[in-house]
Parts: sequence; structure tokens; C-alpha cells
Amino acid sequence: ESDAGDYTCACGDKQSTASLAVHALPVLFKEELKNEEVLEGASVSLCCELTKAAPVQWKIGSKVLKASNKYEMRQPGTTAELVIHDLEVKDA
Repeated sequence: ESDAGDYTCACGDKQSTASLAVHALPVLFKEELKNEEVLEGASVSLCCELTKAAPVQWKIGSKVLKASNKYEMRQPGTTAELVIHDLEVKDA
């Protein structure tokens, strides 16, 4: 999208100008989350891959998760990762 704008080709005192519009492609899941079974007290990493880098929001049900000692969120490039530490039965 940052490439959109007016471009000009100049030759001497003559020039030609065109406007370029760039339409963003939607963000899709290239690799979706996978179900996990983990023992109480352990940690788990949930990962998904997007078709392009975009902000994500992690939720459990309708509750939005915030980064803390319990929830660690990473997003290197197009991969979104949630690490849940010290799992309890209520985390299922």
C-alpha cells in the first residue's frame, strides 16, 4: 500500500504521469492452530502462520488475553505464537 501514489516519467521538458492504486490482500491463515493435550504444570506453545504480517489478538472464549507471567505472546514476521506457562486444568 505504501507504493501507491503518482508516478512521473520525465524526458527533457516532456512528462507523463500516472496514478497507482494498490489494493491490500486480505490476511489469511496459512497454517491454523492445532489442538494440544498437555500435562498440568507444563507449558504449551500455540502457533499459527498468516499470509502476511498483521496484528493478532489472542483470546480464550471471549476473554482477550494480555501478556503476563502466564501468557507470553510472540510474533516474529508472519508467525503468531502464544506460550501458556504453568498450565492448570482451568486453562483448557
